[in-house]
Parts: sequence; C-alpha cells; structure tokens
Amino acid sequence: MPLWPVYTGTNAPHDGIERLPPPPPWRAFDGGPLLDPPDATADRSAVSPDRVHRAETYRATEDTVQLVNAALYLRRPLLVTGPPGTGKSSLVYAVARELRLGPVLRWNITSRSTLHDGLYSYDPLSRLYAARQQAAHQAAPQETAPEETGLPETGPETPDETGIEHHLRLGPLGTALLPYARPRALLIDEIDKSDLDLPNDLLNVLEEGQYQIPELVRAARLSPDGTARVPADGTGEAVPVVRGQVRCRAFPFVVLTSNGEREFPPAFLRRCVTLRLRRPDDRHLADIVRAHLGEPDSYAQELIGRFLDRTSAGDLATDQLLNAIYLARTSNLDSGSLDRLAEQLMPHLGQGAGTDVF
Repeated sequence: MPLWPVYTGTNAPHDGIERLPPPPPWRAFDGGPLLDPPDATADRSAVSPDRVHRAETYRATEDTVQLVNAALYLRRPLLVTGPPGTGKSSLVYAVARELRLGPVLRWNITSRSTLHDGLYSYDPLSRLYAARQQAAHQAAPQETAPEETGLPETGPETPDETGIEHHLRLGPLGTALLPYARPRALLIDEIDKSDLDLPNDLLNVLEEGQYQIPELVRAARLSPDGTARVPADGTGEAVPVVRGQVRCRAFPFVVLTSNGEREFPPAFLRRCVTLRLRRPDDRHLADIVRAHLGEPDSYAQELIGRFLDRTSAGDLATDQLLNAIYLARTSNLDSGSLDRLAEQLMPHLGQGAGTDVF
C-alpha cells in the first residue's frame, strides 16, 4: 500500500517514489519507449558543491511536505511563491535528493523566454554547414589529399552529421517530459519574470504531458522506423524520439517559483498545486542556521532575534542572516565592528522598506 508522505523532508535518500499510487485517471500518461533515469552524477553542473549543499541543508515545513506530496500524488506542477530568500528554488533539489530523482533540470526564465526555448533548440545553420562539408567531400577526387582541399580528413568510419537530429537539442522542459520510468525533477525559476504569454503557453504542454518536434515529424517520413536520437539537456545523452512525438510516462516533479511580482491567469493556477512559503520563525531560523553552520552560539541567537525584529519593517532574505553569522564566526572582529558589519549585510530589500536602524 502507498504511504503518505512519500517525501518526508528528512533529507534521508530513499526509493519512496516507487510507493506512489497510480495517477488519477485524468493524469495517466503512456509515453514510450521507456527510459531509465540518469544517474545523479551524470550532469556535472547538477552535482556542483553549492547545489549539493542546498539539497542537504534544506529544512522543509509541515505545509511544504504536505503540498509537495499533493503535487507528486496528483502529478501536477508545484507553484512556489514567497518572499526572497525563503528557499523556493532550493526545494526542488531537496526533493530530488531525497527521492533519488536524478539530476535536477533547470530552466531560468527571463523576459525573453519562450515555450520553444524550454522544449528544444534547432540550429539550421550548423546543419547547412555540415551538408556543405559532406557535399564537398563527396565531390573531391578520391586521390586528392585533405590538405589540398582544405577539408577535414575523413574515412569510411566518418559519421554522416547531415541528419537533422545532429543539430537538435532538447531543453530542460523537453527533457523532463521524456518517457522516464521515474519522474525527473524540473525547476522553472522565476516564472513571474516571463512574458505575459508564457504561463498560458505552458498550459497545454503541462496538461497533456507531451509535445511535438515539427522538424523531426517531417524527417520521419524519410526514416525507416521514424526514430531519431537527440541529445537531452544536462547529460547530453542521445535519447530516442519516435516520429517527432515526445510524451512522458512518469509526469515530472515540476517546481515553478515566483516572487509574487505578478498575478497568473486562473486557468494556469488551477492546474498547479500552490505552496506559499512564509518568513521563517525563530525556531525554523535556528534549524536553518544549524543545518548550514552548526549549532548557533549566543551571538548567532542575538542576530536571529534582530533579524526577526527587522522583518516587520521590510523584506529580508535568510541568506543575509547566514552571511552575517558566518562572518561573525570567521572574521575575529570585535562586537562593535560585528554589529556594524551585520547592519551592512542585512539591509531591507525593495523600494518600500522602512528604516534600516539595526
């Protein structure tokens, strides 16, 4: 029997994702051919020390655990909102580590981001160059030396790179929707920075769990089995795409973060599970400090108190507090200098902040 919760927030890795019950009938997907998920170390950028540290030190609240599990059970994206520095983007790394979901795929949103960017990229110029190179080699006399033609040396084993799949690469969203046996973890970071159309453009892809690559659909007519092998995001592993169609098997664990700078369409919101992170209280802050820097000493406790007092006058981020405590432990400054430094490290964020008296 499946057990709630699958994600526990304890940071102890386990295979609980295999205990998920079948999805609701309206969220069942049958993509193929089935792919094994990549090893957690397959993407070097995903196992960089900073990201590993964020995953290991994340401290989830009870609400966070409940709503992460709701998103996993319902196969729905998780929209995470909250003040700066509350751990919105760190959450996906913690979940991926605990549930062994492999390297986290990351899509950083800007005002110019489009749905196409997240799904795949195609470089027609590199394909044109490869085709010209291939034609030049075929036209060159067999007895002519490569240095005389100015072309790279080739032989019978030289691969033909004129095929369209050699000039395509799946994006983070496109990779997450591949038919993996386990869900992939995908971070769509700062969705509120996007163009107004992007949330609506995401609706159909996230609802259907599939997308099409038109360039491969056309190319499939000339292929015996219609299968192309395209590099995936992150690992670069070539994965099969049949007749230009990609459909997931296990719906990915998708986390979209927002700083609350804009409102989203109701149609978008109803397709997401929404988690609103609050500013941490004193006990939660102490847990966060303990996870990152060890047991808080008396001065760290004093800084926690000052930090909480000042949040009533304006936004502060938890990493500002961590920076101040770290320097207090390592700088060997006197108490007066530490107080002045802490004040400089913890200014209120945003234009509407109140007084910065420390």
